[in-house]
Amino acid sequence: MLSRFLLVFLLVCAVASEPGLQAADEKVPNLRLTLPAEMYAVVGVEMNVYFDNVVLTQTPEKFSFEFVCDVGRVEAQRWRCLPEARDVGRHKLTVTVRSSDGQEIAQKATTLNVLPANAGASRQVKILIVGDSLTHATAWPNEVARLLGKDANPKWRMLGTHRPSSAAAGVAHEGYGGWTWQRFVSKYEPEPDGTHRKRSSPFVFLGENEKPKLDVARYFDEHFEGERPDVVFFLLGINDCFGANPDDPKAIDARVDLMMHQADLLLTNFHKAAPSADLAICVTTPPNAREAGFEANYKGRYHRWGWKRIQHRLVERLLSKFERRSNGAGDDADHFFVVPTHLNLDAVDGYPENNGVHPNGFGYRQVGASVYSWLKWRLN
Repeated sequence: MLSRFLLVFLLVCAVASEPGLQAADEKVPNLRLTLPAEMYAVVGVEMNVYFDNVVLTQTPEKFSFEFVCDVGRVEAQRWRCLPEARDVGRHKLTVTVRSSDGQEIAQKATTLNVLPANAGASRQVKILIVGDSLTHATAWPNEVARLLGKDANPKWRMLGTHRPSSAAAGVAHEGYGGWTWQRFVSKYEPEPDGTHRKRSSPFVFLGENEKPKLDVARYFDEHFEGERPDVVFFLLGINDCFGANPDDPKAIDARVDLMMHQADLLLTNFHKAAPSADLAICVTTPPNAREAGFEANYKGRYHRWGWKRIQHRLVERLLSKFERRSNGAGDDADHFFVVPTHLNLDAVDGYPENNGVHPNGFGYRQVGASVYSWLKWRLN
């Protein structure tokens, strides 16, 4: 079968020059290939790399994508892998992007970690999920729970105070529509009304001086009798950066800088409160490939290409910061991880036609599969 040999796939198309994408050599577009150092898959669970999600261009179809790996296969818009038991192990995957005349524009390699279906089966794991509206929808936490509910999986429990009506049995989280890293750090509502719309951050309490204080330890002590999670997933970033000026790279970086500062405050407090927990930062997901989804939501105020440029820079910054931190020195080096949730989300079939940033059921399941695959790797 082709999946057992080196795969070379070329989509030969004309390359169009795109404003804002020119490298030092103006004839060569800078596609800013964003491939993480590691990616993850589990036997029997589909995993993909969609071309559009890893390059910065409005026309990915006008470039050639070459994948070299000893597992998986290439299709029209993606590299697809449905691992079998014989594929368990580490595999080098190299992506090369070329122009129609064969000129190499970008190349990067990653390591694909394929896990057995029974990885971590003897373990027990407590999970906390923190996020915005993508988590509030509860579809991807439900998918993680469904996959964990299969045979040969660890015993699991989800911590969290938010259990929407859409939550499956055992599913809970701290996911709220419109929330940011900063809201989780500092939001205090003196007169909550019992709904998610008017409430304090679950991690913010009045301190001894009657001023709001970030206190993750108190959250665990008061809500879970002192229990601590083994893994905390964070999927945030859209609301933090969406309003940046996409035509101003410095403005984008300034907005990301502010977000990173708030992220550091929350993550530091989590690490202090639960020093043994793994803190897994999920990469902010790509937008709907259709401009119509943005028009339906924002009526011309925000556009797909604008958010794509911001989101792509955010992906670059997240990978740079947290991959370095997870591999760096210090007592916390073994507790920070990146989950590449930006790879395995179909920007066409994974979105409804009328929404720019919120996937449909299929897309949410793809996000859940990425989180589940990373978790199986960590438990293995």
